[in-house]
Amino acid sequence: MRELLVKACQEAIPGSVVAGARNAETGLSLCRGAQPDVIILDLALPDRDGLDMLDDLLAACRASKIIGISGYTDEFTLHRAVQSKLHGFVDKNEQTIDELAAAIHAVLRGERYLSPAARRARLSQRNDPVAFDKILSPREQDLLRLFGRGMSNEEIAAVVNLSELTVRNHRCRTMAKLGLRTSAELIRYALEKGFTRAEPGRLDSHGD
Repeated sequence: MRELLVKACQEAIPGSVVAGARNAETGLSLCRGAQPDVIILDLALPDRDGLDMLDDLLAACRASKIIGISGYTDEFTLHRAVQSKLHGFVDKNEQTIDELAAAIHAVLRGERYLSPAARRARLSQRNDPVAFDKILSPREQDLLRLFGRGMSNEEIAAVVNLSELTVRNHRCRTMAKLGLRTSAELIRYALEKGFTRAEPGRLDSHGD
């Protein structure tokens, strides 16, 4: 996929110099040295969440424009991408050379670019009165990523430095807001909306 993306960038912008990196660590090092005009950032890197490294990239390459790409167009991924400091977002599933070129040219002009799939999903979410971003606080959204992994309250408390009681209360309030009755339903919701991805062996634990 990385090699195909490099070729696509070369075709999209004739004469451009393009290099690829296999993970976040090598990519950040490459960007520090090259100071590229545009960075294509996969949001699902093998060693790090792409959006979680965005601040590091922006600090290392202050003049670079960053376009996120993802094979996931679920509600949470798109919400995070739109709310982030990305200059553009392209859906891998609909990615064409022409669209990639359009995204690159747009961000270089100082515009923000969202692929058609992202625009459709964003409009749908805006029109949904019970969309998660309308009923859950940012803290609840963050914790839902952990609830969705089937982690217990005790495990989550250790990760986020909260008391187990506080985590339990957040879990109960989140379930109430979403109209869910069990932790199994909460996990299913988190998976469907893209807060987490299925992990073998984790979904048998309901985190009660």
